[in-house]
This record gives sequence, structure tokens and C-alpha cells, in this order.
Amino acid sequence: MITPFAFVYISQTTFMILLVGVMIFSLYAQIRVSSAYGKNVKIPSRGGITGREAAEAVMSRAGITDVEITETSGHLTDHYDPMHRRLVLSSENYRGTSLAALGVAAHEAGHAIQHKIGYKMLNFRMALVPATNFVSRVVPIVMLAGFFLASGLTGIMLDVAIMCYAVLALFHLVTLPVEFDASRRAKVELIGLGIVDRDEMPGVVQTLNAAALTYVAAFVSSLLSLLYLISARRD
Repeated sequence: MITPFAFVYISQTTFMILLVGVMIFSLYAQIRVSSAYGKNVKIPSRGGITGREAAEAVMSRAGITDVEITETSGHLTDHYDPMHRRLVLSSENYRGTSLAALGVAAHEAGHAIQHKIGYKMLNFRMALVPATNFVSRVVPIVMLAGFFLASGLTGIMLDVAIMCYAVLALFHLVTLPVEFDASRRAKVELIGLGIVDRDEMPGVVQTLNAAALTYVAAFVSSLLSLLYLISARRD
């Protein structure tokens, strides 16, 4: 059956080769994050400001006073929750004064600024969250069903899988500019507020750039899966 995606074709052999490449890249991204964070979390900033104080200063400068900053357990569990207007920092970044802690905290504060100014890509990502959460639960079921079916993923099941991965790929694609922009804002604010000296910035930049690789890896992985499923649909 010929579909509008007939121009897309990835053989199983090509897919496996690309998949191995993506897996290697994803592993590399994780290693880079662990290495960069592990290195810079040991380097205290000269100013001695904690991650919590840095996030508060960045948001205060942007006129944000209604976002709660909270502490959570875990390693690199930091995130900004736009639904509850809450900036959550892991203990090591909430209380820490390292270059890594300041970079991560300012990055999350960057998301709060995006929310305040109505950054379109953040709004788009927020709109995709319900659908993304839903398909994330559906994908394992569909793939498991395809594994046990003698015919594999075909017909409606294949179409469902394609739609699910299309949503995931779109979400990861939209995430890229959101994360890159938050890091850009973090770097500007840390210097502008005098929280970090210019000669300390390489440690901050290294940490944030390494984290960005994980988002790129997630997008490439979901896109590859989508293209493979589409190529399977053309037969």
C-alpha cells in the first residue's frame, strides 16, 4: 500500500545500524553530562551563592515573585513546573555553591522567565504534555502486542504506533529550542547579576552544553523510530 510517506524508506538493516549509532550517541550524551556535572559540582563559585539564591536572583530580576523554589531528593532531578509555578532543585543544587549548581539553577529559572513572557515554544510544549503523557503509556502496550502477534505491527496497530511516535518526535523537537533558550538566558543572567565571574563561565557552559546533548539524543531516537515505522507502512 502506497502512502503519502512513500518517499521514506529505511530497511531493517539500515535501521539497526542507525539504532546502534543512536544508542552510542545517547550513551555518549549521558557520559558527557555525568562527567561535566561531576567535574563542575566540585568547583565552588567565588561568590559562594547557593543554587537557590541564584534562581531567586534571576527570577527577581525578571520581576517573578510568585514562583516557589523547593528542594527535592535525587540526582539531577531539577525542573520547572509551570502548572504549579514551582521551581524544583535537587538538594546538591539547591544548597550547593558550585558552578554546576549555579548553572542548573539559573537554567531552571530561565524556564520561569520563558513562562512569564509567554515564550511560544514553551507554551507549545506545555500544550503537548497531555498527549505526550498519554502516548508514552500507549507505546509499550502497542510494541508488546506487535511482539506477540505473528504478523507483527500491521494495519491499525502500525498506524497507532506511527501516531504515537509522531507525537513523541514533535515533543522532543519542540523541547530543543526551549532548553537551548533557557540555557542562553542562564548564561546571560549569571554574568549580568555578577553571580559568576567571566573566567568561571566555562564550567557553567560545559555543564549546560552537556545536558543539551541528552535532549538532542532523545529527539534523534524518536525521529528514527518514527521514520522506520513509516517506511514499514509503505509496503
